[in-house]
Amino acid sequence: MRELERAMGRELFVRRSHGYDLTDAGIELMHELEGVASDISRATTKPSEGNLPLIKVSAGTWTSLALARQWQDIIGDPADVRLRFMTSEAVLSIKRREASIAIRNSRPTEHGLAGRKLARNEFAVFSTCEARESWIIHSVDTPSSRWARARAGQNASLEASYPRLALDLALEGAGQIVLPTFIGDRDARLERRSEVIPELSHDAWLVAHDDDRHLPEIRRVIDRITKLRA
Repeated sequence: MRELERAMGRELFVRRSHGYDLTDAGIELMHELEGVASDISRATTKPSEGNLPLIKVSAGTWTSLALARQWQDIIGDPADVRLRFMTSEAVLSIKRREASIAIRNSRPTEHGLAGRKLARNEFAVFSTCEARESWIIHSVDTPSSRWARARAGQNASLEASYPRLALDLALEGAGQIVLPTFIGDRDARLERRSEVIPELSHDAWLVAHDDDRHLPEIRRVIDRITKLRA
């Protein structure tokens, strides 16, 4: 690190007892170099014949489920990309290429990221017609799970470790669950048990790296997801 600083004539790191932090000059250099490693890798990696370009799509549980149900519309016919669904409520780093494309709950503000607004996500309470009146909650920390937990109180008979398992329990008639309307309304086995919950509504944003969004394979996937989620 010291040799790098001497070679560049800039102080890049602040030495602290717990490790290193970047100086303003270090942060500026990081922004200048973003995407360089990825560009070098693409330029020097020999593509295998017949391999489709890999596009990593990061989204939360419900958006991933909705996209997975429309997989054929995203990969094309015949397929011209290979999708890797990366389901996570955590925000993966597009800058570090942990994901190629992400669906997020807010507009991107980080330097080097581009965003496109998709449909507005709305939430309501759903259950099967014969379901018990008790609540099904899950332990993943999301705004909808906090809302349901606050209202369930002692009336939550079942808790799941993952949102998708909570949906499976609801489909078995075990109780009511908070879902985005784009999931609940499209399942004939479920009925709405509430109006739209205003405090949970938010715009969905499709996010990609500014350096990558014009690549043909990423552009195709962006356009197809936008069409499905517009």
